[in-house]
Amino acid sequence: MAALDVEGLRAALVGPYAVLDVVGSTGSTNADLMAAAAAGAADRTVLIAEEQTAGRGRRARSWVSPAGSGLYLSVLLRPANVPVHRYGSLALVAGVALVRTARHAGVIAGLKWPNDLLAGAGMAKCAGVLAESGGADPVVVLGIGLNVAPLPAEVPVGPGGLPPTSLAQEGGSGDRTDIAIALLRAFDEAERSWRGAQGDLVTSGLLASYRSNCATLGQRVRVELPDGTDLQGLATDVDADGRLVLDVAGTARTISAGDVVHVRPTS
Repeated sequence: MAALDVEGLRAALVGPYAVLDVVGSTGSTNADLMAAAAAGAADRTVLIAEEQTAGRGRRARSWVSPAGSGLYLSVLLRPANVPVHRYGSLALVAGVALVRTARHAGVIAGLKWPNDLLAGAGMAKCAGVLAESGGADPVVVLGIGLNVAPLPAEVPVGPGGLPPTSLAQEGGSGDRTDIAIALLRAFDEAERSWRGAQGDLVTSGLLASYRSNCATLGQRVRVELPDGTDLQGLATDVDADGRLVLDVAGTARTISAGDVVHVRPTS
């Protein structure tokens, strides 16, 4: 697949973003930008890699990042006016941007809570998001891995047996430069709304957009919790803080972190 058009990306995106760099290979764009943040890198710095050798997702899982086939990018954000406790909702903001990008590419898409992009009629996993924060000055590094070109056969299934897919495999555009521009423009718009509302998902309008695109709502699900236990119930809502609300045998349970598996009917 053709290499990313670096000058085209900069011409389209520098302005809304302070800096945009593309590297041939790195371990993790998130790790690189966390280090850059400690060295004083600017708000809205973007790093894109043609290949990641140590890409990672939520709960320290690896993210397979074949050379030249997807978009592996991170954005460094310094949302000084947003309370730190709202930083976690940025992952949902990125989810909204991913749905808009998939539709730009011509692909049916939805979101599995909290931020996995599901694509195509079979709703297979096409992208994931990892938000990390830290440092003396408030900073968030938001990483996105989006499958664009057809995937090699050895890419493993995700948690709960969720099969992987890509935009091209679902009949969408395989132009990575165009998709990168669409994604970063969509994220720019959504993040500005989020930041302008001081991270309030409701006031920004982003919660309504997220809910309307969340394939988890109305589904019977199993949620694998970080402590190794799980809950099963009906996903009824996503609340103002971005948490999943689950009806467990008539009792509402609020989930802030976990892996959701959509439970398919047996018949």
